[in-house]
Amino acid sequence: MEGFLLQASLYLGAAVLIVPLAVRLGLGSVLGYLAAGLVLGPLLGLAGRETADLQHFAEFGVVMMLFLIGLELEPRALWEMRHRLLGLGGLQITLTTALITAALIWLGLGWQVALILGLLASLSSTAIVLQTLSEKNLMRTSGGRASFAVLLTQDIAVVPMLALIPLLATRGNFAITAETFGITNAPDAEPVSAAEPLMTLVQSLPGWGVTLLTLAIVGGIILAGHFLSRPVFRFIHAAQLPEISTFISLLMVLGIAFLMMLVGLSPALGTFLAGVVLANSEFRHQLEADIKPFKGILMGLFFMTIGISINLGLLARMPFTILGLTLGLIAIKALVLFTLTWFFKLRGRERWLFTLGLAQGGEFGFLIVSFAVQQTILATATAQITLLVISLSMLLTPALFITYEQLARRLAARAPDHHPDEIDEKGRVIIAGIGRFGQVVNRMARLAGLSTVVLDSDMAALAALRRFGVKGFFGDPTRPELLEAAGLAEAQVLVIAVDDRDKATQIVAYARKARPDL
Repeated sequence: MEGFLLQASLYLGAAVLIVPLAVRLGLGSVLGYLAAGLVLGPLLGLAGRETADLQHFAEFGVVMMLFLIGLELEPRALWEMRHRLLGLGGLQITLTTALITAALIWLGLGWQVALILGLLASLSSTAIVLQTLSEKNLMRTSGGRASFAVLLTQDIAVVPMLALIPLLATRGNFAITAETFGITNAPDAEPVSAAEPLMTLVQSLPGWGVTLLTLAIVGGIILAGHFLSRPVFRFIHAAQLPEISTFISLLMVLGIAFLMMLVGLSPALGTFLAGVVLANSEFRHQLEADIKPFKGILMGLFFMTIGISINLGLLARMPFTILGLTLGLIAIKALVLFTLTWFFKLRGRERWLFTLGLAQGGEFGFLIVSFAVQQTILATATAQITLLVISLSMLLTPALFITYEQLARRLAARAPDHHPDEIDEKGRVIIAGIGRFGQVVNRMARLAGLSTVVLDSDMAALAALRRFGVKGFFGDPTRPELLEAAGLAEAQVLVIAVDDRDKATQIVAYARKARPDL
């Protein structure tokens, strides 16, 4: 017990000291957690043998993150993504695998080893990329949506990759067990895990039986989410116990994850599907509030274990080889991603967000490496180098996003300088920001017979709206003179629909000062 408390204090203390500092320096929380892991493990040697088990536990942060993302997506929106899921995501995996496999065969590796390494190299870090996109408010951009589509395709592709590995093995038989997904028991553990009988039962089923069970579980998740979630949550709400609401939310996520693992599917994929089903539920926000704190803690812990797992000794012995392989991996993936942007019409900063954001290795690569070693396809030395390359590429992800921000600023500076429009109209309602929320408010106000003045600093968005007969004025809504020209002195309502919290606060502060009665 004392050892657990000491280790927990060390992890929490490192996070508390280093992560806020990284955020203040503009490096983001992900790099802060990775740095905290580096300090705990390779630099100070304070992390123990618990790191591997801790990483398997912390990977449930990815599961919870995809559940929360699913809550934000309606089924119709997911259906509209089908072309990007199959086209963009499928091509990214295929082309990256082909290029890296060919390069490794050219370097002298056997085709089986090269193919396995090519497959795992095609995966990107769902955890790091989605966390960074959310922090930087980039999820709703074209590049952010394209990145999410590719990450979702990659998560789905992990399942056939795991099924392919035993077919390439030179010896040994394949069986889907708890260890395949990182659930291990101590060698002398008694009694056996409660999940072991269920795993054994599923393994004993014929192929058609496993298929039917898989379809039944997926169908059950969809039907239960649609028909049972409302009565269950109403029953829980009637108890008036907030902790029970948290219990049912965790039960839903962990239960679905286990069922998906039972039939050999990705738990993250299952919880994402459940989130999409519940996206239209009136309990969506309650679910999000219950799960979000656990997701944040587990994601932070996961990033710290990545930092701890970096083998600085191996890096010191083979610095040029390891760095060369890491940069080569990033370069090949970036080349494939950049090429795909031309065919899927990603331009400007969106092209660079997509290219640089997905150029690293992924956490599922650790799982594939471990499983390939079990199947005697990868030698231990090759596995260690592969794990180090993946870890370093993930460690460099914040630097790739910083590079994207620099390029985005340069592209914005080169863009034509649009001067603010001369506002020749005034209305009872001023709408600052013409995103999705601003458009809804504008439509409702117009239908109610209220005159509106729309302000936004995105010229492309305004031009698109003007094609549909919606008039807006270009300019920065945070500028007092623009608000005054829009009729702030006479307006009855000011709607702030900008997606930047600091800008929204700035507009509110000025509006309250100029018009306390507004």
